Amino acid sequence: MTNSHAVQASSANTEVDRVRRSTAAELNQEIDRQTDANILHYANASPEVIAERVEQLDKEWDVERLLEVNASTLALTGLALAARGSKKWLVLPGMVLSFLLQHGVQGWCPPLPLLRRLGTRTRGEIDREKYALLAGLKGR
Repeated sequence: MTNSHAVQASSANTEVDRVRRSTAAELNQEIDRQTDANILHYANASPEVIAERVEQLDKEWDVERLLEVNASTLALTGLALAARGSKKWLVLPGMVLSFLLQHGVQGWCPPLPLLRRLGTRTRGEIDREKYALLAGLKGR
């Protein structure tokens, strides 16, 4: 592993740890159980089916991406509405950006429990499934 890959892996692990620390233990366990079930489901699948699943995992949105896109969308919507009329719409981007700041600093924000309850995984959790499937292919 090159130094840049080691730094990226360390950074990814920090993000996973922050989100997992901020998530209720039973939600983490449920996400882990579902990931394990996915791995078992594909364990004896053909290489083509596993390759398709790996492609799906590469496209799966992780919790960080979902938070960032939703926050940006809501903030821009609030700014657009404020520009077209009432300045009271500036409360929306102010609130959303404070949530995003809180998530960046603490690893938690008000939407996080809902997203985790809906099963949104961290990139590390998605990659755990991906690499388990790839390792199973390699071990055949």
